[in-house]
Amino acid sequence: MPDVNKPEDKTPLLKRLFGPAPPFGPEAPAVEAAPQASWWNRLSLGLSRSSQAIGSSLTEIFAKRKLDAAMLQDLEDVLIRADLGVSAATRIKEEVGRGRYDKDVGVEEVKNILAAEVERVLAPVAKPLEIDRRPFVILVVGVNGSGKTTTIGKLAAKFSREGRRVMLVAGDTFRAAAIAQLRIWGMRMGCEIFARDSGGDAAGLGYDALKEARESGADVLIMDTAGRLQNRTELMAELEKIIRVMKKLDPEAPHAVLLVLDATVGQNAMSQVELFGRSAGVTGLVMTKLDGTARGGILVALAEKFQLPIHFIGIGESADDLESFDAHDFARAIAGLEE
Repeated sequence: MPDVNKPEDKTPLLKRLFGPAPPFGPEAPAVEAAPQASWWNRLSLGLSRSSQAIGSSLTEIFAKRKLDAAMLQDLEDVLIRADLGVSAATRIKEEVGRGRYDKDVGVEEVKNILAAEVERVLAPVAKPLEIDRRPFVILVVGVNGSGKTTTIGKLAAKFSREGRRVMLVAGDTFRAAAIAQLRIWGMRMGCEIFARDSGGDAAGLGYDALKEARESGADVLIMDTAGRLQNRTELMAELEKIIRVMKKLDPEAPHAVLLVLDATVGQNAMSQVELFGRSAGVTGLVMTKLDGTARGGILVALAEKFQLPIHFIGIGESADDLESFDAHDFARAIAGLEE
């Protein structure tokens, strides 16, 4: 039975069960942040779906057989399914076959040939985005769901870390959620936000934002735009209007038009580049969601057909998961090779 003469313990139940709470505030001990994986490790992991899909197929083709024409045809089919494009797939097939008929060919040997060809195609278009004036105006375009607004937030983080003053323009005036999302990114990154209520005129917003950026001394102005299907002519016309109105203040604005592409759409990215290029004068590409697809080879096909600079690639949702594009690293990662 309980001792009725014993004083009642007034200590709160959680404290009795788990002990005193750790100190909070200035007295709290410093907590070391978990070390972040290197960009190479994150890139390799992000491209693992693509590299594993290619690697498993190569193992099936080249295991325990001497090279013949049927194997080379199978290799070409695998590379086309990975969206590298017919031209690149054919060249890789021919290089693998050169001098190797009726011989054992190792998977690692084929991967190295693949990486060399991918790097050869991508190296000329792997170009950093050069901020060469103030304010440097970036217009970000793309279809619904491609990751435009998130990419803008990541670009803001990158430029802010470089010491640049960034202004973000909520030009997706059709969606209140997009405006709110950009505000959140801006607050996180300490950037100025230029926005109005949803439903306003995007071209007028862009004009006023550029005027404000010039007067306030912003280094970089990044304008979001409404996601639009590339086959909606009236929406593409609005994009042309934004550019036309901006040029009234600065004949060279926008100084960069970045098309954000979702890697998971595969070959559909080809038509997006063609039509946005025609309407908006795309100057460079940003490829997102490479970690969500086994068809990362689409970058090779895009580079071969359009020769547009690839400035950045994204492999995740955090602010650090967007990096300048490096052809060598990408080629080795998609081939499943070490750094």
